Amino acid sequence: MSRSGRLFLLMDAMRARRVPVTAAQLAQQLGVSERTIYRDIQTLAELGAPLQGEAGIGYVLRRGAFLPPLMFCADELEALVLGARWVRRQGDAGLAQAASNALAKIAAASPRDLRDSMAETSLWVPLGRPADGAQPADPADRYVQPVREAIRYEQKLTLAYQDEYGSATSRTVWPFALAFFEGKRLLAAWCELRGDYRHFRIDRIASVQQHEERYPTRRHALLDTWRKAHDIDPES
Repeated sequence: MSRSGRLFLLMDAMRARRVPVTAAQLAQQLGVSERTIYRDIQTLAELGAPLQGEAGIGYVLRRGAFLPPLMFCADELEALVLGARWVRRQGDAGLAQAASNALAKIAAASPRDLRDSMAETSLWVPLGRPADGAQPADPADRYVQPVREAIRYEQKLTLAYQDEYGSATSRTVWPFALAFFEGKRLLAAWCELRGDYRHFRIDRIASVQQHEERYPTRRHALLDTWRKAHDIDPES
């Protein structure tokens, strides 16, 4: 690998971290020596890379710092296109448009025009359309966007909900995570009625009432406690 290629990989490795990472960890990830990492970090700093940290403690990219556009390798490009195509079939018009916009911005911000390469990527997400070509709309899809917004702004929701036994109930919840499974969406939230974490299937929601009131606990705190309770990897 060329030195310039290794510098790009080093920046990518640090871009993926939210907390300081040691030279030993970076060396193991990139398959080089710690001495090489220290030299490369010094080179990046001299080139104006927004790095913070020191030997023995760790390094991190400075928050809010602008990073110039980087080239994408073939695998990265295919991952971006495949991910965007998967998002576009999830029934959320807002996310679908955002995925298309993100790909357009990536193509425009790259040092070379990637639009042709993206269009020619031969990885597809099957749409699962019926024989007549019509894509049936899931009535529950209309609740995905208000749920996402409530998660984003840490606001309470009141759900008219039907449980697995068909019983109707009303729950005021503090939503903090939304999982997209094949054909199903699952909301993770703190339930005021139960005083505990609960999971709600979006397709069992009959109506959603949005509140401007923020719930009293920060979303990341709810998420951290929920992950620990269910032994979920924070990087997943």
